Amino acid sequence: MSFLVLILAVSAACCLGFGFVLQQNAASHAPLGDFLSPRLLLDLMRVPRWLGGIGLMVVGMVLGAIALSQGEVSLVEPLLATNLLFALALSRRQTRQPLGRQGWTGLALLAGGVTAFIVAGEPRGGTAVADPFRHWLIIGVMVGLALLLTTYAKRSRLSSGPVLLALAAGLLYGVQDALTRVSGQLFAAGGLTELFTTWQPYGVAALGVTGLVLVQSAFETAPLRMSLPALTAAQPLAGIVCGVGFLGDRLHTDAGALAWEAAGLAGIVVGIVLLGMHPCMPTGAGRPERVRDLQPN
Repeated sequence: MSFLVLILAVSAACCLGFGFVLQQNAASHAPLGDFLSPRLLLDLMRVPRWLGGIGLMVVGMVLGAIALSQGEVSLVEPLLATNLLFALALSRRQTRQPLGRQGWTGLALLAGGVTAFIVAGEPRGGTAVADPFRHWLIIGVMVGLALLLTTYAKRSRLSSGPVLLALAAGLLYGVQDALTRVSGQLFAAGGLTELFTTWQPYGVAALGVTGLVLVQSAFETAPLRMSLPALTAAQPLAGIVCGVGFLGDRLHTDAGALAWEAAGLAGIVVGIVLLGMHPCMPTGAGRPERVRDLQPN
């Protein structure tokens, strides 16, 4: 594993984690009428705290894109999942809650899971799959699942809606990361002309904006502890599926390696849930009337 990729990915995770906390602090006070609407972004643009959070997220995405251009998606995605550690650190500073057994267990599981997956799988590059059908099949499944989750979130009670929206956004962000890597390869091969005459960079932009609306709608209607774990868990899983599925990323596939990779991914998910549900995570507005107002009649 390249030390540069490690530094870039962890730095990106730091910016993303801090940015998510600031965004949720601002989005929790946004007008309810903007739920799942692009107007939500326009309203939030007038809030300095949200702009600061978006600025950090943009820096994190740029650093993540550079990391993806230097390393495999299956390597970078688990490292990006550590953004929750940085979100927890900022939240803990705000709330002054001790980590306790739950916090330390979640931290150990997340860090240990990332380490186990990378060490056992040893993600490495390979030849991208040339068959466009596989590309569109995997992307279509991810986007289709995100659409189903979003549709159900609109119809369900808001107690589960924010989690579903965050899951949908995580799936889209995982696909976005994969297309970001492809865009970087296109730029390296043919410069701006090659880049902007293909569909991938426009897909990156569309997925980014759509994911942002979903995330801010989740942040608007529920505490961070309900949405961030789902977002953080879904993104690396979707990215790894894309990386192995059509980008040519290779992992060790012997029985022992697969067992450790599965254990590592399980540790990552459980650690994310424990940290995301930690009491120090900001509760946001958390006003019951916000939930009732958005429930279908």
